Amino acid sequence: MQHPTPIDPRDHAVYRPDKMGKATLFRSDRVMVGLNAFEPGQEHKLHAHAGMDKVYHVLEGEGLFLLEDREAPMRAGALLVAPEGAPHGIRNTGAGRLLVLAVLAPAPG
Repeated sequence: MQHPTPIDPRDHAVYRPDKMGKATLFRSDRVMVGLNAFEPGQEHKLHAHAGMDKVYHVLEGEGLFLLEDREAPMRAGALLVAPEGAPHGIRNTGAGRLLVLAVLAPAPG
């Protein structure tokens, strides 16, 4: 994909029946922009990143943000910032698909 070009991220979603699907929309040494696509019941388990911040923006669907000490509802339009070292994850608890834009800085090595 050539940038800068306006896109609809939903056109680049990759859904998989066996696990969360991933697609990279942009990557440099400074930032990575990707999509996490979940079928109903799929999840990205609680994890944390050393030396990297992550921003999740829910594009469509609903589910739960998994956090170290709680779960928080997520729906289209919601945004979560997971600073370096903060445990986070996602679970699709809805009846439909869940699509989440993920921005990581700096980009993973």
